[in-house]
Parts: sequence; structure tokens; C-alpha cells
Amino acid sequence: MKFLDQAKVYIKSGDGGAGAISFRREKFIEFGGPDGGDGGRGGDVFIEAVSGLNTLIDYRYQQHFRAKTGTHGMGRNRTGAKGTDVTLKVPAGTQVFAEDNETLLCDLSQVGQRVRIAAGGNGGFGNDYFKTSVNQSPYRANPGLEGEELTIWLRLKLIADAGVVGLPNAGKSTFLASVTAARPKIADYPFTTLHPNLGVATVDGAEFVIADIPGLIEGAHEGVGIGDRFLGHVERTRVLLHLVSATEEDVAYAYRTVRAELHAYDESLTDKPEILALSKIDTLSEEELAEKLKILGKASGKRPLAISAVSRAGMTPVLRQLRREILGITGEEEEAPSPDRWAALPDSYSERQDKE
Repeated sequence: MKFLDQAKVYIKSGDGGAGAISFRREKFIEFGGPDGGDGGRGGDVFIEAVSGLNTLIDYRYQQHFRAKTGTHGMGRNRTGAKGTDVTLKVPAGTQVFAEDNETLLCDLSQVGQRVRIAAGGNGGFGNDYFKTSVNQSPYRANPGLEGEELTIWLRLKLIADAGVVGLPNAGKSTFLASVTAARPKIADYPFTTLHPNLGVATVDGAEFVIADIPGLIEGAHEGVGIGDRFLGHVERTRVLLHLVSATEEDVAYAYRTVRAELHAYDESLTDKPEILALSKIDTLSEEELAEKLKILGKASGKRPLAISAVSRAGMTPVLRQLRREILGITGEEEEAPSPDRWAALPDSYSERQDKE
């Protein structure tokens, strides 16, 4: 299924049914009179968050939704039926904006939330409504009111507990594939990931959702690369996992570049708890690993973890730190891995496979 996180949709609620003009003419009934019924109310347009969806791809192929018109009133004081409603089903985490794409109309953050976005028009009155003591045979009825029509934007922000950020080829997709059952595209060229991927990780009996965000490069907030609009998917996360590739010549610059892009998109992202990890450590010698950990720690003011998604070295400590941040568990920080711990690791995945 293709991923789509933004869609423009036209909606129109149903018009109200017209009132009826009718008079009683029945045999053996002495007095006649008006008996025109009212028109039915037009159908409403609802938006509902449902489970089982994680994309807005359905709205690429259909962008117009119209509720039904209410049934017209009829004689014998019969009121018309209400028009059929229309419900747009969206994934949890979808926000609805007005046509200007700035005014927020509603935020469907939980499965089961249902919002009426356009009300149907009221039905018109039949001539029986206008009967008075001085006008006992009115020959008038109201047409139904028109429904509402508007253009809206649907914008999806995925519901995830943790978001993985970093430069292109920082190992984000490999990390997700290693700790979850997700199967994102993995290759050795930049921008392999073109849309966010979700996976469920498990550690110490706890499950949480991880979102892999396409890579950021310098100037992404100005549209460089594939831009930074996918960062909207980490706005709801509780913690960020920042991966810096050990293959970077300047790991400090790589770290600062991503942090600058996060700040340019939304300052609140830089206030989120951040777990920093140096990835692809199986490509470094022990001395190079120690040096890059030192440089990265000095640039960030944190004690970076060291991981390899291929050999799975250091993965459990990272998952445990994510778990603590997500669950709000306080206590001693996980001990930062020492370069000595990785001295016994194979230099490459193929060497590890050979040894097995």
C-alpha cells in the first residue's frame, strides 16, 4: 500500500427536502384542509478515526463526497426521510484543516473519535405548518435549506511512541528492520526511505511503536532534499532516537545538522527527550570508535550509545532507554557502552556469519 499523509477533499452535506403543498379531499370527511408534510433534513458529513489504517491513500482516488438530499414532504402530513450521511474514514492521528491549510478544524488522535464536519440543511415546512385561524388554506411551503460545502485538508501525523531521526544512510531503516517486524527498503544510497515506516518493538515485556523518518540534510527546512514535512510524524512521539553513522567523517557536524533542522521545523522537537546513538560501529576499529564516541559526546553533551543493527550489538540498551522514556520510568541511566565492549565483535557481518 502506498503512503499518503496529506489530501485535499471537497465535501458537501445534503440539502433539506422541500415541504409539500397538499389538501385533504376524502369522501365522507366534512372538513378538508392542508396536510402537506415537512421535508426531511439533509445528510451530514462525518469524519471518523478507525483502526487498521495508516495512510490517506484512499483520498488520492476520490476527492469529492456528497451526502444525500432529504426526502421531500408528502401529503397526509408525512415528513420526508433524512438524507443518508457520509462518513470519511481516516487513520488515528489525522488532523482536519480548512481550505487555507492553516485553520485547524479538528484533531482525531484516538480510534473511535467521530466529528461532524458539515451539517445537512434543514427540511422545509409543508403548508400544514402555515395554517392559521385567518388563513385556513395556505398555498405555500418552504424549500429545504442548502447543505454546507467546503474544501478541507486531511493531514496525517502518525501515532508512534518513538521517532528515529538522522541524516540519510544513518542506519535508521536497518535499525527498524532489526528490532521490529517491519520491512522497510534498505540500500546503500541516500534517501532510500521516501516515507515514514512504522514497527512495533518489544523489550522486557513492553511493546512500543517506532517511526522511521526519511533522512534530513542541511537546508531541509527550505525544501532541500525531500524537505522536512515528514517531521510532522514525530511531533506526537515521546522520545527521539537520533542516529549518527560511524561512517561520517565529522560526526559532530552530522549531529548538529539534524538538530538544526529539527529546531527550524518546530522548536518543541528539540525539547523532546533524545537518545543519541552512534550506528554502524562494526565498520570501525576500536581506536576509531573510541575517538568518534568522544567527539560525538563532546558535541552533544550526552553519553552516546554505540550500536550495530547488523550485528545487533548494543541494541538492547537502546531499546531499554526508549522504554524508560516512553513509560516515564526514572532511575539510573543505562551505562554508556565502552569501546572495550565491542573489541570482540567481528569487523563485518560477513565475518560474523563465517564464524557462526
